[in-house]
Amino acid sequence: MLKVLDPAPAAASGTRARQRSLGRVDLSVSRQGGATRVARLSEAGASRLRLPRAVADPLEAVIINTGGGMACGDRYSVSIDAGARSDVVVTTPAAERVYRSDGAEAVLDVRLAAACGACLAWLPQETILYDRARLRRRFDAELAADAALLVFEALVLGRAASGESMKEGAVEDRWRIRRDGRLVYADTLRLDGDIAALSKRPAVLGGAAALATLLYVAPDAEARLDEARDALSGSRSTAGASAWNGMLAVRILASSVADLRHDGMRLIEALTSRPLPRVWRS
Repeated sequence: MLKVLDPAPAAASGTRARQRSLGRVDLSVSRQGGATRVARLSEAGASRLRLPRAVADPLEAVIINTGGGMACGDRYSVSIDAGARSDVVVTTPAAERVYRSDGAEAVLDVRLAAACGACLAWLPQETILYDRARLRRRFDAELAADAALLVFEALVLGRAASGESMKEGAVEDRWRIRRDGRLVYADTLRLDGDIAALSKRPAVLGGAAALATLLYVAPDAEARLDEARDALSGSRSTAGASAWNGMLAVRILASSVADLRHDGMRLIEALTSRPLPRVWRS
């Protein structure tokens, strides 16, 4: 694990500087010989990437945080490039944890790119925010006109299994999607301060403890709206789906992570017509 010292806290308070964790994964895949293969892979710091099968369609890539979670001041980045006609699914082996902070933010930057005819699925397992956690996440994607991108991101406020809710803290989740260089989707979630009070507002989370966004951007996205709604029928959570301009968007609010995972898994499998990555079921 790579650790770097941040001298700012020590200079301000006279206390010993904390160690900060850095992690980076850069993956590029291409279609070769009828299957998707790794073209380039770079890892640094606390981030690692594992491939259950080195040659496959889709190619499954599992990002591992050897640090065991994200603490205040940690910085991680992920870059995935899917070459023409490649098919890749990126996931994580378990939920990511963002620990309590005394002020500094944990930062995660994700950059995805999909070339002509490529299929790219970004399917990490949920991110759990401890009480007083602070997270800033940036998500940017650049797509060719006929590429397909499926994204599922889930946030859980607090650790229900430990009887903890997220009372205070901050989270900023910024999404920007471009197709053929033109911005087609922009969304930012920002909660700061009294999270317990904010999450109870009907226009915010309506008391939900877990939330997720699924976004599908592809030439057939609008035609998949009925499939998405059928998959959500009888769901354990509150969910809504809409489609426009070559995109399908679904929001899910749930009282528990179990309900969120149940409905999210059904939805993903319905849209992809294939099983979820094995790590989701382990």
